[in-house]
Amino acid sequence: MVNDALSRRRLLGLIPASLCAAALPVPALALTVEAARDLVNRAVADVNRVIASGKSEEAMLSDFEAIFARYADVRYIAQASLGPAGRAASPAQMNAYVKAFQRYIARKYGRRFREFIGGEIEVTGARPLKSFYEVISVARLQGQAPFDLRWHVFDKSGRDLFFNLIIEGVNMLAAERTEIGAMLDRRKGDISALIQDLQRTG
Repeated sequence: MVNDALSRRRLLGLIPASLCAAALPVPALALTVEAARDLVNRAVADVNRVIASGKSEEAMLSDFEAIFARYADVRYIAQASLGPAGRAASPAQMNAYVKAFQRYIARKYGRRFREFIGGEIEVTGARPLKSFYEVISVARLQGQAPFDLRWHVFDKSGRDLFFNLIIEGVNMLAAERTEIGAMLDRRKGDISALIQDLQRTG
């Protein structure tokens, strides 16, 4: 009986600590605000080089895809955009989808970055947000008022990568969930047909 009472007291003594731990925000693993800012600074430097390069649109889009592959968590973005429908995909289908999605998303946002020709992007700050970091930058374009470009960074895959962009208040992940969902609906949930659509886009 004494041992039972002691065990109960030990258990009860642990509960407040565990509740407090559960209430804390989830840390971003080994990622730091400085590392998140450094990642985006490097990505921005590469983007600025491309938009100042004077290359053709096709060459620029190829460069933007390489930047996207280097600095973005493409698989996470692709799977998040596909949503629950991805559970029905085979491993081969998912790999093909991620590859097609990378080309689609890089060309789509590459064209947006190409609009910045004659301007530049500058990182101005960074802050923690729950389990990731938000790096804030400003885009300065010729003949236009500067606007916000925000990068969400985490290390969920074991590497520091960005997984979302917010351009002038437009959330990339939310927009792509809608877009990919609509494309899949038009194909009656056929993921292979969706992959073909993505391969043709752009």
